[in-house]
Amino acid sequence: MSDLRFPRPTRETAERRRALAPDAEDAFRGFSKAVFADGALDTRTKQLIAIAVAHVTQCPWCIEGHVKAARRAGATNEQIMESVWVAAEMRAGAAYAHSIKALELMDED
Repeated sequence: MSDLRFPRPTRETAERRRALAPDAEDAFRGFSKAVFADGALDTRTKQLIAIAVAHVTQCPWCIEGHVKAARRAGATNEQIMESVWVAAEMRAGAAYAHSIKALELMDED
């Protein structure tokens, strides 16, 4: 699957990013490794959360990376799809919650 609006990451882009800011790159990688390590939540659960967040933020490369990572961590297709539905409900829920603003404005003179 290719989408020209979002260039695919490559080894060259990763190397260039690291060359331009190695300390930040290393810090980000370390942070990511720490975040997704087993802790109070296991890695599979964290990856399912990441899938939901990636759908809400609409990042195609995050979706791709976290679906693959979730599968490696033992997530089933059903669990992955449920995490997508959680994201959909949360995004729709935000619109529903923000309808209060529209209701308030309707009451203004």
